[in-house]
Amino acid sequence: MTTTMMTTAMATVMTTAGTTRATAGEGGAAAGATAEEAAPPIPATAPAHRVSDGPAHRVPAPRRGAEPALSDGSGAPAPHDPRAHGFLPERPPVRAMIGTWTRLDAMARAAAVAPDRAAAVALVERARRAEELAALRQRVSRLSLRNAEAAAMRIAVIAVSCGWCGLDPQAPAAREVADEAFLELWAAIAHRIDHDQFVALPTLALHNWAPERKPRRHIPIDQLARTEALVPIVRWAPEGQPLSRLDRLMLAATRLEAHGIWLFRLADTLAGRSPDDSSTPTALRRLVRVQHALRAQLHAEAAELAAAPATLQQGAVLGALAEQGALEPPVLQAADAVLGIGGRRMGEGRRQLLRRHLPAQHRAWLSAMDRHCAPVRTLAHRGGPDAAVYREAQESLIALRRTYTALVQTAARPTTAPLPAAA
Repeated sequence: MTTTMMTTAMATVMTTAGTTRATAGEGGAAAGATAEEAAPPIPATAPAHRVSDGPAHRVPAPRRGAEPALSDGSGAPAPHDPRAHGFLPERPPVRAMIGTWTRLDAMARAAAVAPDRAAAVALVERARRAEELAALRQRVSRLSLRNAEAAAMRIAVIAVSCGWCGLDPQAPAAREVADEAFLELWAAIAHRIDHDQFVALPTLALHNWAPERKPRRHIPIDQLARTEALVPIVRWAPEGQPLSRLDRLMLAATRLEAHGIWLFRLADTLAGRSPDDSSTPTALRRLVRVQHALRAQLHAEAAELAAAPATLQQGAVLGALAEQGALEPPVLQAADAVLGIGGRRMGEGRRQLLRRHLPAQHRAWLSAMDRHCAPVRTLAHRGGPDAAVYREAQESLIALRRTYTALVQTAARPTTAPLPAAA
């Protein structure tokens, strides 16, 4: 799909959004607001990472009376509103750590380019003997939440490089497999960010990117991630060499999340809707267009990813994450919460296993969508044109998931098989 086609597809999705319904998370209720309230237009989205000068979008205004988003990385986070930036962090990830934490950054960079797991484990053991891990452990409580998330990303890189991504750092059995000092640091970081299962795609992708150049002005985080060229903070390829397939897969997941902001807004629109509401099929048609656009975006990423270099170690990293169910993009889980594909295909237990890799606020929002979109999902058992639109939305999500799976397979091993054709 060309840049113009992609821009047009995304620009038409949210032209006239309907009134959003009230949604309640497990941690608190959130009131709805109309999508046409006064809000500044933002530039159209662009495929992959290229900037586009297409038509403008209008985004939903912040909810009246809603608490402001956390702005400085300190204190308790405000109730999460995914219409603002999806499941992306509220501010760009911390690009450079300072003080003692530069040691963790250097270790993560070295582990990412290690030739095999044994070499990565040796790096951790060396840091333990130098008492660097113990020194970091003592400083975890001093980290702001934003810097704790940056440290968690680097812990995740080290853990998957060593083959430890499936471990519970607090389980006694883990001490027989992994370095004890590293496990203590891992557990302390998990406690600081209140997220035990952070060694997964959301942490590795959504907290491991930065714009290649500093934007000339402040722009929303989702717009930044979809209109600026992105580079990884911790590279899976040596400095001075082209980005690896794993690098490109992680950046593709970030851009998928940024483009998928429209899906989060449509999910909020559908929450609480009656299946007989005249606005429901309209919102579902827009959902179909978003998912088709996201699928086209993945196809735009595929050629560059397939041409990028790869190593056996990177394939092992992807394989280990896949075994843990830790490679599902959050935006696809949001679509699943609306349409119920996951619950039907793999059971509710499996769906919760996928969600365990998300922060608590994100899991709460998904659970709220499960409840509040239940009336819309009754269209699956009906006939007529509205039910046909619902089924089309389900089929487009299945196709999107298959395309993403094919992209992961391309990243994991050399392949000459083409991705499924974009609709």
